[in-house]
Amino acid sequence: MSQQRIHFAFLNIGHFLDHFFMLVFATVAALTLTREWGLSYAQLIPYATPAFVAFGVGAIPAGWLADKWSRRGMMAVFFIGIGVCSILTALAETPMQIGLALFAMGIFGAIYHPVGIPLVIEGRDKTGLPIAINGVYGNLGVASAALITGFMIDYAGWRSAFVWPGVISILLGIAYIWLIGIAPERSQTAAGKKKSGGTTRNYHGASLIRIFSIIIFTTALGGMIFQSTTFALPKVFDESLDGLALSATVVGWYAFLVFSLAALAQLVVGYLLDRQSARAVFIGVAAMQAAFFAVMPGLHDWAALLVSVAFMLAVFGQIPINDVLIGRLAASEWRSRVFAFRYIVTFSVSSASIPMIAWIHANWGFDRLFMLLAAVALFILLAVLLLPRAIPARTQAAAAE
Repeated sequence: MSQQRIHFAFLNIGHFLDHFFMLVFATVAALTLTREWGLSYAQLIPYATPAFVAFGVGAIPAGWLADKWSRRGMMAVFFIGIGVCSILTALAETPMQIGLALFAMGIFGAIYHPVGIPLVIEGRDKTGLPIAINGVYGNLGVASAALITGFMIDYAGWRSAFVWPGVISILLGIAYIWLIGIAPERSQTAAGKKKSGGTTRNYHGASLIRIFSIIIFTTALGGMIFQSTTFALPKVFDESLDGLALSATVVGWYAFLVFSLAALAQLVVGYLLDRQSARAVFIGVAAMQAAFFAVMPGLHDWAALLVSVAFMLAVFGQIPINDVLIGRLAASEWRSRVFAFRYIVTFSVSSASIPMIAWIHANWGFDRLFMLLAAVALFILLAVLLLPRAIPARTQAAAAE
């Protein structure tokens, strides 16, 4: 196996772990800490808010360090740092302690997206499918968080759900340094500068600002939708699958199946992005989100499960679209910082979703949350309709080659 394939495998596993670690607490809070610590779900989940703030804000310094020092070096820091913080989270005895440990985890978790995604597309012509494959691993991390954590709660206790993944991540970091190394990618960056003029040939000035503005707007609203659905789904299932769910493990299995099936949407979207208009693909995905969120309120058991699969297909399907558009428009030498800005927007909005979920659930329940998400999806659809009808399928560097 070539080093490029080995590196791609590490990047995919890293994306899996990044989303896995950030959602372990969601299942722990929903299924065990409410009983063990005597707090309601609405009282517990705000302790995760600082973690998601750090997950977003930390993207800027992480992207800057990656461009100035080494993207590979930052990946090694990610694996080891987030693993250590996960183990520390397992030692928490109070909500404040677990909030501080999760905050530290969010700082290291912020490294992946502005560093790993540019490494995935580095030197590639068609970027849709590689980003989609990488995205599938991230979403499998989302899915596995509920499944593995539910299993651990039932058979080994909630602390083990933080300890063992942390140990694995540290070992992967050591293996990454050994097999890939952490030296700065100077030759690759220099080559990117020679090939790329910084934007595509097709768009300049006002048109480019318009496209980036739409990307950032849809990124922000998409982050809110993604965080709300992935964080709340275990609790949604705990309440709405009352005729199907019997234990934490069963709830975890349902969440895993929904997230895993939905992850396949990224492969389809990635394939289409390399061959069809990004605008047309985006319109279809946004319309699906709005439609299925609107029909979710009031559903239970199998109906709720099937509609959950449908709206998660659309939620996960949106993820590679914004990344592909940025990859086509951003020059190689400052791509990490552009992705950092994209993710600081995404995860800053995502962090605000956590207290929003707690407030809505405490006052009206999850039906009102899905009504709100349907309205947000409609705003995304309206914004996408303002995109140019033809967005380039390749970067300027690829066209020059």
